[in-house]
Amino acid sequence: MFSLSAKAVVVVPNLPNEGVLAPENRGSIDPKVDYERFSGRVSDKDDSARVFKIHVENNNTKFFRAGDSVLFKVNLKESRDFCKAFVRNVEDFHFTIYVESLGPCYSTSEYFRRGTVLNFYSKTLALRVFEASKYREQLILRKEDFLKQLNDINHFLWTFDQQKVKTAADYDEQINRLQREKRKALDDMITLKQERLVLQNELMKKLNELDESLLFYRVERQELMTDRWQLDHDQGLPVGHRPQDIKE
Repeated sequence: MFSLSAKAVVVVPNLPNEGVLAPENRGSIDPKVDYERFSGRVSDKDDSARVFKIHVENNNTKFFRAGDSVLFKVNLKESRDFCKAFVRNVEDFHFTIYVESLGPCYSTSEYFRRGTVLNFYSKTLALRVFEASKYREQLILRKEDFLKQLNDINHFLWTFDQQKVKTAADYDEQINRLQREKRKALDDMITLKQERLVLQNELMKKLNELDESLLFYRVERQELMTDRWQLDHDQGLPVGHRPQDIKE
């Protein structure tokens, strides 16, 4: 008998002391990752070995839909061809497939065990991941917009008392300013009234003087058509007894 001493080998990755392992891509697709290929382990199967329930470590398989086709090879049997299967059901970290035939990728004479690792290939999944990534970018933008709106609302609610006092102070300042302007406007009107009264008296005085001047400097255009001697007799004025001759 041979005695073999086994030693456990712990693989320690070379990780940075600080920071993150990879640049943040906000959960979007990574151009360095091939999303067409992934692996999974058979967690359950039916008696006919045609329906498999696959457990995956990467939950991108949640984007599968019923009826999607997928190709796979059995691990450690990469030299064989792909087997074709169709997705029947999808769960978190699980999906169920219906296999057309295990002949191309596995020997029909061998028993297909639970726990077998399968290497899958699906262009459909890569397309679905790409679409989901683009849609997620739109969701992130919407979320950021909602967060900004919520932040504005929270800021308003948190500073409501201060803003209320500030608003009241602003309006009080405007009211005081309007009251000062009102008092000034009324004082200006009273001063203007007094000035207008003085000007009114001056104008009335000037108009009276002008009327007197106009009356004095009026030129008479009326000519007497009757004898002055007759008029004087009618008025009882002292005149001679004989009228004078009318002038031509």
